[in-house]
Amino acid sequence: MPMAADDIAKLIRDGIPDAEVEIVDLAGDGDHYKAIITAESFRGMPRVKQHQAVYAALGGRMGGELHALALETRTPAG
Repeated sequence: MPMAADDIAKLIRDGIPDAEVEIVDLAGDGDHYKAIITAESFRGMPRVKQHQAVYAALGGRMGGELHALALETRTPAG
């Protein structure tokens, strides 16, 4: 059973408390998502480390109940 977008966003917010999370359903099937995560805590962190932080927040669900998640990570403008 695929994960719901709200569940994905909650896991990310729980793991990265300063994150603003937007989940986009890429295929309209509730199974292929893109997560856009903006967090000040990403500042100065290489992109690979940002993505690792998101994967850690997802608690090992990637590749299982969550198999199609594109990531876009960034820091707030300003």
